[in-house]
Amino acid sequence: MFDRKEDIMKWTEKWDGERFENGRPKVSDDILERMRRITLEEAWMPLWNNGYRFQFEGGFKSVQPDQIMIGRAVTAVMVPSRPDLHETLVAVGAEEGRKGFYNQWVIDVLGENDVVVADMFDKVHLGTYVGGNLSTAIATRTKRGGAVVWGGIRDNEQVSKIKEINVYYRGSDPTAIADVVMTGMNVPCRIGNAICLPGDIVFGTPYGVIFIPPHLAEQTVVEAEKSQIRDVFGFVRLRSGTYTTAQIDSPWTTELWSDFEDWFRSSEDAKEFQHLSWEQEIEEARNRPAGSGLPQVRE
Repeated sequence: MFDRKEDIMKWTEKWDGERFENGRPKVSDDILERMRRITLEEAWMPLWNNGYRFQFEGGFKSVQPDQIMIGRAVTAVMVPSRPDLHETLVAVGAEEGRKGFYNQWVIDVLGENDVVVADMFDKVHLGTYVGGNLSTAIATRTKRGGAVVWGGIRDNEQVSKIKEINVYYRGSDPTAIADVVMTGMNVPCRIGNAICLPGDIVFGTPYGVIFIPPHLAEQTVVEAEKSQIRDVFGFVRLRSGTYTTAQIDSPWTTELWSDFEDWFRSSEDAKEFQHLSWEQEIEEARNRPAGSGLPQVRE
């Protein structure tokens, strides 16, 4: 199943935005850029709260340990080689005009801000999905994307010098990729304890990788940004002694929300967050039963 539009559309039917020609969801570049400023925990919480419990995997090494990676997933699933299956799928690839080995087929379809997500069934020896040449090709095609490989890579010294991208992997080996067959491209893909679909937003951090369904990408960013700026406000008021930690950490009263709104409109710290709206949160505070909020503000 190599890059079939009807399948991709069905698997990602909750996404109602723009799509690539092959049906892969195309989350906007604006959302991708905003996601670069949030943390792993901020990205994880909305997914968990929406029932997406298998979106994170932390068991990786990376070639740029301190570098965030954000991009749209292009997935690949590999299995151990079997001669008859290999012959059949190589013939299918040839009919579709694909050249080289399976991993090259995937890299050939990458675009800007894409990330290869490859299940190599944790194979490292003879399981090196990319080396120096293919990583250079990934950088050329994706600009700031990269790869997540549940398996091996080679040419680490060369790959680590390609600063534009990041590559997450399980282990290193000098051998080239061999004895594998690709059974799917742009199909559901298992990466350790996580699952990734084509078009998911791949959020790579120093601590692991999260796969964010496209229909939850904007919600994830908005909730993360709101959490960030509320924390900034809370730190300011805690340092001044205006509120206790119990007041900041509990559901906010309408009085506290009023104080926050005044600060939010005027503070330089909140300038880049002015696109956010707080109507829903304030309405919830107004409708909260009396006595269920916080103590009164300290003088």
